[in-house]
Amino acid sequence: MGQSQWTEVDEFLGRLLVGEDDALTDAIAASERAGLPPIQVSPAQGKLLYLLAKTHGARRVLEIGTLGGYSAIWMGRALPEGGHLISLEASPKHAEVASANVSRAGLVGTVDIRVGLAADTLAKLAAEEPEPFDMVFIDADKAGYPNYLERSLELTRPGSLIVADNVVRGGAVADALSRDSNVQGVRAYLEAVAADPRLEGTVMQTVGVKGYDGLSIARVVD
Repeated sequence: MGQSQWTEVDEFLGRLLVGEDDALTDAIAASERAGLPPIQVSPAQGKLLYLLAKTHGARRVLEIGTLGGYSAIWMGRALPEGGHLISLEASPKHAEVASANVSRAGLVGTVDIRVGLAADTLAKLAAEEPEPFDMVFIDADKAGYPNYLERSLELTRPGSLIVADNVVRGGAVADALSRDSNVQGVRAYLEAVAADPRLEGTVMQTVGVKGYDGLSIARVVD
């Protein structure tokens, strides 16, 4: 079993259970036309984020790493009336594409995209002393994950979920001697989750159209 079979199964499950529509497929197509890297979550992963937010009853979501807005659309659709998603994106070009995609999905006013390095935009957001977020999704530069986790804890509440993508790195996360900064970043993130008494968490390894990777899911303890 390898990538071709993982892709075939993912595509079958996507057709059967995920239910993408024009706004979602157009978001990916527009991102490709604009030259954005094809690293957004898969349709099945997008549906998982939607279900996590929906099941959790999230009203406020923070996303770190917007790319073309695909995952923001999924999570934005899970929010109730009056819900709000803030998405942070370092690249002005990516943010411009994402804003257009979010607009076509009918989520203007629900999804707020803020441009700037996440370290800076998170600090500014914390200074606003906003209402706590019910869910955080981290999918940005991996070296920054430990810092994003600490900032997320400042912006959440007991019971909030913190989800981080791409934490298995094709299995390389198990290599303590890896010199890859991405691997070291996610290892430090997972070690922080494990060591912090404010969190309880796990990792789900995944295979599919995005290859072999995984999601970390942590809950801020009561």
